[in-house]
Amino acid sequence: MVTDPIADFLTRVRNAQMAGHRIVEIPASNLKKRITEILYDQGYILKYKFEDDSKQGVIKIALKYDPQTRVPAIQSLERVSRPGLRQYSKPEEFRRVKNGLGIAIISTSKGVMTDKQAKASNVGGEVLCYIY
Repeated sequence: MVTDPIADFLTRVRNAQMAGHRIVEIPASNLKKRITEILYDQGYILKYKFEDDSKQGVIKIALKYDPQTRVPAIQSLERVSRPGLRQYSKPEEFRRVKNGLGIAIISTSKGVMTDKQAKASNVGGEVLCYIY
């Protein structure tokens, strides 16, 4: 049993990129689906597909690499708030990720969104992870 599904999601993507895989399969949940959609909207992954099976379903993510150098589009996936130490932040306290080049994924009362969207909506929440 996985105690931190978001950390598992990030680790599977990180390991697949380090191994040079094109596609990674991850057990689905609504939170993971929303994080996948954010990664796609921000241009960090090529495409994704949600597949339902008899249990909880699977998310298939096609990873994005530079065509010439084969360097992954995602340089770093860092879990911030974890089950043992939750990290909450107000919109004015969001720190810039990689000097504005990365994103923070925030779980707010209005749903899961990027730090820029949360700041525009003026809502705070739990800082799930930093991606750059």
